[in-house]
Amino acid sequence: MNYQHHWHDATPIHLPLGKIVCIGRNYAEHAKELNNPIPTEPLLFIKPATAAVHLTRPLDFPRDQGAVHFETELAVLIGKPLTNASASDAEEAILGYGLALDLTLRDLQSQLKKQGHPWERAKGFDRACPLTPFVPASDLDKRCLHFSLDIDGERQQSGDTADMLFPVAPLIAHISTQFSLLPGDVILTGTPKGVGPLQSGQILQLTLEDRLSVSTRVV
Repeated sequence: MNYQHHWHDATPIHLPLGKIVCIGRNYAEHAKELNNPIPTEPLLFIKPATAAVHLTRPLDFPRDQGAVHFETELAVLIGKPLTNASASDAEEAILGYGLALDLTLRDLQSQLKKQGHPWERAKGFDRACPLTPFVPASDLDKRCLHFSLDIDGERQQSGDTADMLFPVAPLIAHISTQFSLLPGDVILTGTPKGVGPLQSGQILQLTLEDRLSVSTRVV
């Protein structure tokens, strides 16, 4: 898919993208809006590297499998190998922060959930993970990060790491007990409330603090 990590100044990050590890329902209000139970431990799934595309490209996705929902998420770029890591080790391994859209075939996902089947068909399709460039972790106050999504100039989602059920560093440490993480891997940390279907012609603006603002449109 010709995806390559970049810093926000357009400098390439010379790390391969191996996998994208995602967490579901990491914001209580989002779990409630989809009538899902609030988890007591992280709910994990993986998108393949082939799902990644640059968010600056127009959004294009399957049109014959029902509604495609946007889910705006803080993305974390891993810079060091992690296996059975501590939270402090995980913190030190964070190379950068960006934003992502976890695109979801919602109708298909609902069908799969009813059947007790995995979600990958609804979450891992080609172009299912548009990613922004990354901001170096050292340039941000990691104690509290705020991000947002505007659609056609109207605020649609607003997220804050303080509202996460499972904070970033402990979450990454937990993931490393299930899947070894490698430099270039990306963690999607969950979406706040306000998700919904994408419509042709919409303009999306994603913002991380005052350090990153990226726009795209739906073809």
